[in-house]
Amino acid sequence: MKRRKIAVAAGFCFSFFLGTLMNLLFIPGFEHHQSNRVHRSDQEEEHADHLQPRAAERRVHRDSVSAEPRSSHPDLARQIHERYNEVVRYRQHRAPWSEAGNPLRPLERRRLMDLAQRGSSEQLKAAEMMNSRPVDFNHGSSFSPLPAKAKLDFDINLNRNMHNPSLMGCSDIDNVTNVQYLGSGYTKAVYKATINETFSVALKSVDFGGHDMENCVKKYASPEDCYRLASYKIVKEMTLLQRLQHPHIIKLHGYCYQDSNDITDTLTAITELGNPLEMIQLLQTSWEERFRICLSLVRLLHYLAHSPLGSITLLDFRPRQFVIVDGELKVTDLDDASADEAPCSSSADCFMEFPARNFTLHCSSQGLCQSINEKRNLYNAYRFFFTYLLPHSAPTALRPLLDRIVNSTGELRWGIDETLSELEKLLHLYSNGLYLQNTTQAPRAEYKRVVGASIAGDNYRCWPSYNHEGCLLSVFSIQEAMDVCESHGQCHAFVLTNQTTWTGHQLIFFKAGTASLVPDPDKVTFLRVTG
Repeated sequence: MKRRKIAVAAGFCFSFFLGTLMNLLFIPGFEHHQSNRVHRSDQEEEHADHLQPRAAERRVHRDSVSAEPRSSHPDLARQIHERYNEVVRYRQHRAPWSEAGNPLRPLERRRLMDLAQRGSSEQLKAAEMMNSRPVDFNHGSSFSPLPAKAKLDFDINLNRNMHNPSLMGCSDIDNVTNVQYLGSGYTKAVYKATINETFSVALKSVDFGGHDMENCVKKYASPEDCYRLASYKIVKEMTLLQRLQHPHIIKLHGYCYQDSNDITDTLTAITELGNPLEMIQLLQTSWEERFRICLSLVRLLHYLAHSPLGSITLLDFRPRQFVIVDGELKVTDLDDASADEAPCSSSADCFMEFPARNFTLHCSSQGLCQSINEKRNLYNAYRFFFTYLLPHSAPTALRPLLDRIVNSTGELRWGIDETLSELEKLLHLYSNGLYLQNTTQAPRAEYKRVVGASIAGDNYRCWPSYNHEGCLLSVFSIQEAMDVCESHGQCHAFVLTNQTTWTGHQLIFFKAGTASLVPDPDKVTFLRVTG
């Protein structure tokens, strides 16, 4: 019996290890076949032809012809054609309501699956599916004239070569290292990888074991057409990343088309890599950093409301659709973004439903729900971000303004322009220390200034702190540091560091004693001697 239990445990561990290993080895577009390098070189020599405008026009025409429904399933063919037309619309900067006879499609309401790490059995199943479709980066090239049936580049190659030659292609991800599965949604799988052992990127490809592919293949029994339908979501995201250039939108670094055994032109998008947005961790950070996240978000939503493609809404608006890059928030998932403004004949058609409450917007004279995309984004920002991140542990003098911002967005009394204006005003008050004018009083205690000294130990913990082992806070001035020290019962000294935050505030270590005072030429210490 004991031997049987050991065997079962060993088998389970082995299956988990095997599933993880296969998930890494058989990522779509990651299997390397060195024997095909000669074939790839021949193909890449042909990329010069793609620089000719006439050749580019022929390729776009070819793709438009190939997008005509060919599937034996009319419903699947219709879906492919609709998704194709959506991408064409974004590529050509056309507003969705400008096409005669093409009424607006209802907003897609489904939500993506959680990006949770899959269990070992699911990993093994997905790896087996990927293994049945091995892909070679060396076989295909971003510049090669691949068959048009599945490919939909809309002259992206021309943009790469003439307007942005730094975009990456298949050759850049031939020998990626440190490949790590990050997660997947309904359509895509996302992997972290390192290029040239120095540059980390995110690689996005259709998840063959994902919800969309599995359900589609089960329903229509056409893997290639199902892949084509799913891959258009990646093409859409790539198109939007090209059209929407903004500091708070993830960057598109490049892409790669390559062939698998039974599907031609499988697509991998290469994008900027960020750290996942973890709300629990954010709640433990300083108010200044949480305010930075909210300000980044509002600046992004302001851009989306006035984008070159019109007002854009994020249909799948959740914290997991964003990442942090160098302290700034960026949206990373745009395949569920939409520039479609809801049509209406009366205000009753402009009904927005949320879990906690509902809104009815005005129906404009143009027959569109007025600012519905902007208001949907703003209310989602309120319910997912503002209520949790803005009010807590904020400076006392700023709380009335913060409460007004939170309440006005929660009631949708403001639009995105007013919200951004108020947050920028709040940033000005905070960065310039104006919030201290009515709150700072003369210190009750006396302090001794010691230049060239620091305190190595004598730490105590406070919340929120930039350092989990001690009390490291940002202040605008020495006067504010004294106020903070006097408000902490444990504080008997503080040490000025040479570090500043994104607003220019100085980071200061608050200490519980002075016993470990040591020389440090780069520091200045204030010792509390009375009070």
